[in-house]
Amino acid sequence: MIVCDEIYPKILDEIADSLTKAEVELIFVDSKEMHEINKAQRNIDKTTDVLSFPLEYVPHFPIGSIVINLDLVKEKAGEYAHSNDDETALLFIHGLLHVLGYDHENDDGEMRRKEIEIIESFNLPKSLIVRTGA
Repeated sequence: MIVCDEIYPKILDEIADSLTKAEVELIFVDSKEMHEINKAQRNIDKTTDVLSFPLEYVPHFPIGSIVINLDLVKEKAGEYAHSNDDETALLFIHGLLHVLGYDHENDDGEMRRKEIEIIESFNLPKSLIVRTGA
């Protein structure tokens, strides 16, 4: 289940429920705010599309936070000719997998394979990790 004070596509709950029964916090920001978060938390001086912040497991609390940049959702959805909802879902999948402990930079393709499996099961377009081969 997602803890969020914004309107978001219903599919996000379905994706979350398919991967975990725990709650996850979902935060939507603009590019300026994402830039500030990325600089403060990762010392990277630019904006990005999605950030994840896994938390230590505590019963009845979210297992982590996912921050999605709505400015880049709109930009990438237009660039790849799919809906904002689809792009939001793709970023959410990517972020949730990180919250769940996947790391595409160090896992020999495990996260990429899992992401493709989820994308295909929800009939979504190719995600960032698939588009870039990261």
